[in-house]
Amino acid sequence: ILKQCCSSEFMILNRAFSEFICDRAIEAAKQTAVFFYRERHHVPATIFLQGIHMSNVKEKMHTGELYDPFDEEIYQEQMRILDRLREFNATRSDEIDKRRALMEELFAEVGEGTYIEPPLYANWGGKFLHLGKNVYANFHLTLVDDTDIYVGDSTFFGPNVTLACAGHPLDPELRATGWQYNLPIHIGNHCWLGAGVIVMPGVTIGDGSVIGAGSIVTKDIPAGSLAYGNPCRVVRAINEHDKEFYYRDRKVPQELKDLIKR
Repeated sequence: ILKQCCSSEFMILNRAFSEFICDRAIEAAKQTAVFFYRERHHVPATIFLQGIHMSNVKEKMHTGELYDPFDEEIYQEQMRILDRLREFNATRSDEIDKRRALMEELFAEVGEGTYIEPPLYANWGGKFLHLGKNVYANFHLTLVDDTDIYVGDSTFFGPNVTLACAGHPLDPELRATGWQYNLPIHIGNHCWLGAGVIVMPGVTIGDGSVIGAGSIVTKDIPAGSLAYGNPCRVVRAINEHDKEFYYRDRKVPQELKDLIKR
């Protein structure tokens, strides 16, 4: 649009956008933009300004900036998605194909062989959820998925795991506005998050790591780590010992080793 403007028109439009962010000048900004579009493009400027507002709100969901999650248009979209999520949670145990179809509709990505046990709770119904192949999630996976969550292949979630992308200001007056920010979560391939794990905004968990049950993960966990606690800390690396013993002194049976070699 800006490429089509002469310099004077650009100044008018730029002023309109600048004033648009000021509550006391919103109407003046709209009137300026309406005049410009009526005279040059015959496009309803109110539609254009609504589009800019929507774009900004949706972009802020994914940039870490504060935004109003109760903005009417994104709120209405969210409610429509949650209606479909309720359908997923209402499926019977033998309706595997229906569950798969709903996951493909709701999620950003879902790989082959991935299975989520209902009920699934998600702010946006998985709209920003990217799942690799052969991911398994037990009951009550909870996603505060107001921005992207990436999960690699063959990663397992125990029951009652929470992946929380959203946060709010610490200042009580700011928090009372309801505004929030979101930071993406990245979980690698072949990870295992035990029952009740909580992953906080912006965290990355590297490939092959195991997070012990009940842990609260506030910082990145490097690949190949066993980590647990509150807050979650790396206890040790996963190593050759773990290829021989699956739990304390219990040895991995040879038939399972042979199966892996195939």
